[in-house]
Amino acid sequence: MDLDLRKLRYFLAVAERRHFGRAAEQLYITQPVLSRQIAALEGEFGCELLVRTTRSVELTAAGAQLYRDAPGILAAATAAVQRVHDADRGTRRLVVAFSPGLRVSEAILAFAARHPDVETDLVPARWWEQDAPLREGRAQVGYLRRPFEESGLRTIPVGLDPRVACMPATHPLAGRQELTSADLDGERMLDSPRRRTSTLEEKFELIASGRGIALVPLSVARSYARPDLRHLPVTDAPGIETCLAVVAGRQEKPVRDFLEIATATLRPT
Repeated sequence: MDLDLRKLRYFLAVAERRHFGRAAEQLYITQPVLSRQIAALEGEFGCELLVRTTRSVELTAAGAQLYRDAPGILAAATAAVQRVHDADRGTRRLVVAFSPGLRVSEAILAFAARHPDVETDLVPARWWEQDAPLREGRAQVGYLRRPFEESGLRTIPVGLDPRVACMPATHPLAGRQELTSADLDGERMLDSPRRRTSTLEEKFELIASGRGIALVPLSVARSYARPDLRHLPVTDAPGIETCLAVVAGRQEKPVRDFLEIATATLRPT
């Protein structure tokens, strides 16, 4: 089948809002038009994607899978259009993906100073699929935090991101200067596979609400600093390795030069 990106955007709007009326308003189309387009998309896939009730819309198992895949498909299509336009205009562009909390700006500035003819862009790498921008062609280089799927990628370690315990400011341990793993025994931990969160914002909101403690990279804790949270170093918790990553075999000169500059810039002195 040929996937219609317009219908996919319509589906994503409905899936995000769980409501046809609100999705139609966002898309500036009428609700009957939206309903017909979603029905046509379900016909193309040959399966039901949404379960409609009088009050809300729920995703089927197939719909949930498409909801996970759709943002990457749309982003990859947008990136492909950009590359076509760049080729037509003779524009040289380097796109760098970065994991939440990691700061790659110093390397970008150093690269731009040496390569003013290359335009640089940034795309965020979602924590649960950090390698996706590289595999989907939306970025040539990633500044990522392990673990992620590394098959088919070349990686260059550049540093360690310490892990800290993030907790409510009112927690009994919050007044300490540092902790050990033993101090956290018996505490409810949000890093458990039984309680996965879809966004970092959700995780920190759960922590602030007293739902538990989480071990997070120091760079993430600093990026999401808020007065109702404290983060304390855990002296015996291993750090998380940070690295530069590219698809194996990439040999473009801007990519090679950025890797050299970023390795020197991002590694601690």
